[in-house]
Amino acid sequence: MAGRDGDVGALSTSLSEQEREAIYEAINQLCNPATREAALLELSKKRESVSNLAPLLWHSFGVVAALLQEIMIVYPFINPPTLNAQQSNRVCNSLALLQCIASHPETRTSFLAAHIPLYLYGFLHTQSKARPFEYLRLTSLGVVGALVKTDEPDVINFLLTTEIIPLCLRIMENGSELSKTVSTFILQKILLDETGLSYICQTYERFSHVAMILGKMVLSLAKPKDQSPRLLKHVVRCYLRLSDNPRAREALRQCLPDQLKDQTFAGILKEDNSTRRWLQQLMKNLQDSSGGLLMSADRM
Repeated sequence: MAGRDGDVGALSTSLSEQEREAIYEAINQLCNPATREAALLELSKKRESVSNLAPLLWHSFGVVAALLQEIMIVYPFINPPTLNAQQSNRVCNSLALLQCIASHPETRTSFLAAHIPLYLYGFLHTQSKARPFEYLRLTSLGVVGALVKTDEPDVINFLLTTEIIPLCLRIMENGSELSKTVSTFILQKILLDETGLSYICQTYERFSHVAMILGKMVLSLAKPKDQSPRLLKHVVRCYLRLSDNPRAREALRQCLPDQLKDQTFAGILKEDNSTRRWLQQLMKNLQDSSGGLLMSADRM
């Protein structure tokens, strides 16, 4: 049963009694397959306005199991890709509540300890361009994005033990602009962690895969119809962070795309001071002692 005032998951007293009772009732309805769909929709709308919804969801008997059941029930529709819009919307409402739990400091550690993100990786493997699948991938990425936003080493350490980096790289190469943006943000957050940077730069194969995908993204962003200031910002920040590693810095002197060195993105950079500063710092990091960019690099 959902908690009441004084319990571990009690709702804020800033809500009216009627509002609190409605949320308690919706949480209880998650455990009933007959009422679950409507309850998912109602609670997903409340996830940002109710500050302590996450602990209440996590500690209410049967709720997390119900959310995971909603995820697993669509697995058969992933391959072959037959997921329809109604199924996608329903499972995405479940994912939205899991994102709420992943975002909250009181539940994040338990969420990771239960390895719940692994249930979403099957969705990130999908490659169908159909809208239900794109929505599913984007919402799943949102859960991982909520985790990395906290900059907690435990989150990065967990993700590095899973296949999240190759999954993000695949979406960065083939996804929609929004999915590419969230995936690149996740990679950026992993790189900003010392352990994450060391992991990616530990072998030439890992670094070269990341550099190859980032390079392809720059080439795509160079096309006028595909330019995205937000996506470019994350790409440049990833390059800048890679340049903090000595071996990666040497390799980038050889493989940094020319489009980042010329005036290809001048229009975007003129309007985005932070990206322009990051790119300038990147160029400074890649200069050799003579003031030029080295044209060769040893294998890492």
